[in-house]
Amino acid sequence: MRSSRRSPPGPPAVRAGRTPLTGGAARPFSRTRGEEEVTFEWLAEQLRTFVDLNPDFEVPVERLATWLARLDDEDEE
Repeated sequence: MRSSRRSPPGPPAVRAGRTPLTGGAARPFSRTRGEEEVTFEWLAEQLRTFVDLNPDFEVPVERLATWLARLDDEDEE
């Protein structure tokens, strides 16, 4: 069962006039790296490095990591 939480009117990037990562932006990533297999440990390290280099993105990266960690929990409800 999916959560009934309401989303804000739009992500901050949209409200600020910037383009957020969308399905369209994710496609090139999938095409260039889609055949690779990575561990969650590797992904977590890349996210930490990204946040170290881009501290303004700490909150969105934390939200993404939390969402990824809870994907199975939503399926069990």
